[in-house]
Amino acid sequence: MAQVTTANAIGQKEDLSDVIYRIDPDTTPLVSNLRKVTKNAINYDWQVQELSAAAVNANAEGAAVSTFIDTPTTRHQNTMQIAIKAYSVSDTMDAIDAAGREKESNYNKLLRGIEVRRDVEFTLMTDQAEVSSGTRKTGALPSWISNNSFGASHTANGSFTADGNNLPITNATEDTGGDGIADDFGTPRAFAISQLNDVLQACREDGGQPNLLVMSPKQKVAFSAAAISGQGTSVLNNEVQMSSAGDATMTGSVTVFVSDFGTLTTTVDTFCPSERIYAIDTDYAELATLPGRNFAAQDLAKEGDSTRGFIVCEFGLVVNAPKAHGVVYALN
Repeated sequence: MAQVTTANAIGQKEDLSDVIYRIDPDTTPLVSNLRKVTKNAINYDWQVQELSAAAVNANAEGAAVSTFIDTPTTRHQNTMQIAIKAYSVSDTMDAIDAAGREKESNYNKLLRGIEVRRDVEFTLMTDQAEVSSGTRKTGALPSWISNNSFGASHTANGSFTADGNNLPITNATEDTGGDGIADDFGTPRAFAISQLNDVLQACREDGGQPNLLVMSPKQKVAFSAAAISGQGTSVLNNEVQMSSAGDATMTGSVTVFVSDFGTLTTTVDTFCPSERIYAIDTDYAELATLPGRNFAAQDLAKEGDSTRGFIVCEFGLVVNAPKAHGVVYALN
């Protein structure tokens, strides 16, 4: 006996959700926490003032003034880098009724904007020194920070100047061990609170006070475990007293770290290199962009039966006080 089933019926209507799910991470904690400034040149400069060293200062009554102090400023420079992501969509695709988006070209414009923002976040924490000509590159955080903690037997760059022009190690790419950590950073080691305290102490002695810890998901787990195991003075603890029976919640994460040198907020950054933890003083770091080039949408000339465009961000890092920041490297 003939029977109509889904296997032989003609004309079944497709059921496609109008929601598009995106699992790739799009949060950019470092970009979000940096102050935003506008510069008007591709190479931009700023000055840093340091005071003379503190010393015993005692003078006789009526003494003539014969010693004069001069502490000139230090001039720093960095370069704008151009990040672009483009899209091209056929006009037919824009005309049809597509699930999950009203217009394909607008949807692609949104995605490219998110991708450029991720690229900027990635760049700011990668091992990149300034390149001021040709294909310009901005000096990223590692090229500015001198308060560092390395693994044993690391190979330091004797010419490192912490001014954006070079990196603290000689070779940031060679990884003979295949562990994702460049050999020059030293022997990989497990994270310990003492490593971070050493960096924070160096920052404080130089006048800085980091307030933000940026780390990968992998190091966030290690950080929380190390902080909680030695909690007496390291972790901001909350004790909940219960007057009636109820479910208990175990906290295995540290969001606020109370160190000997101040309180720091921790943030997980998917784009942070997995073998390091940054300690940033957000009062002394900025993200600079050129006018009209701050994640700006640009249309390209019509070519055939399609709509084309791109998102551009011309950006650069400003490290107002390089000694205010620190990094712990070579973490396995």
